[in-house]
Amino acid sequence: MLLPQFIIRQYRQKHRRALEEKLPSGPPPPEAWVFPFTGLTVRRQLVQFAFMATGVLCAALGLKGFLLPNGFIDGGVTGISLLGNQLSGVSVSLLIVLLNLPFIVMGYYQLGKEFAFKTLLAIVSLALVLLVISVPSLTDDKLLIAVFGGFFLGAGIGLTVRGGAVLDGTEVLALYLSKRTSVSVGDVVLLINLVIFGAAALLLSVETALYSILAYLSAAKTIDFIIEGIEEYTGVTIISAHSEKIRRMLTEKLGRGATIYAGRRGYGSEGQTREAIDIVFTVTTRLEVSRLKDEIDQIDPRAFVVMHSVRETKGGLVKRRPLH
Repeated sequence: MLLPQFIIRQYRQKHRRALEEKLPSGPPPPEAWVFPFTGLTVRRQLVQFAFMATGVLCAALGLKGFLLPNGFIDGGVTGISLLGNQLSGVSVSLLIVLLNLPFIVMGYYQLGKEFAFKTLLAIVSLALVLLVISVPSLTDDKLLIAVFGGFFLGAGIGLTVRGGAVLDGTEVLALYLSKRTSVSVGDVVLLINLVIFGAAALLLSVETALYSILAYLSAAKTIDFIIEGIEEYTGVTIISAHSEKIRRMLTEKLGRGATIYAGRRGYGSEGQTREAIDIVFTVTTRLEVSRLKDEIDQIDPRAFVVMHSVRETKGGLVKRRPLH
């Protein structure tokens, strides 16, 4: 699936930890029990494994309850495994493990032993669940199969990512190739999936390939929602003559941090102007945008407000939701 942001973030965190290990650091707080293999607290490690276990079950439901009984496939290594199962009859569980092994080894060198261990555990668990647990086909409607099969598979992959692993090694290969070529991670994943769905159209049928693409898109959107969450951040830039009132509203009423930029007007209602003005910038969640706009309108209905999506935040007064 399309997880380039997660893969790149993991890669950067690995090198950041390597740099931090060279610096002198004190012992962990006495109340924090540390898991010896990864250096994470036991509580956090248990939360990660809970995410992974739930993710494996959701992915298994999407595969056995929807995609597998109806001959649909997905993108990445999972899609290749499903396609191979239909063409050769080899067990999907066996194909998922065998085809992902090279990428797990690659992930060990690219992202570290913790990532490789968790990914191996998640993939083997998925294979065992597919082999042992029997799930009846839940519907015969092809549209529902594609949408909800992709939804449950995407939910499983997204929850596994929240646990610090992946269920598909395609992105590890994409990261490896992007570091050695000028092609981006997203482009590599897209090219791989185009080949997979093209092969499905030739070897199975065009209709199956089209429904499989729909399942893939459903899964991709579900992954984005689960990883980013409903609290996706929005950066808000506010240009107003009442910037001090707006700043106080943000910090005192909404409890948000604010940054003030010194600027000058370039063009106003009266034409060219060079009047100095303070520009207010803040970050809020998507759920709070509507309230923020209402508060700004009460102070200055003519305020110029610019909003844009923010992928990630760190520090400040924004409560950051951890990845896992």
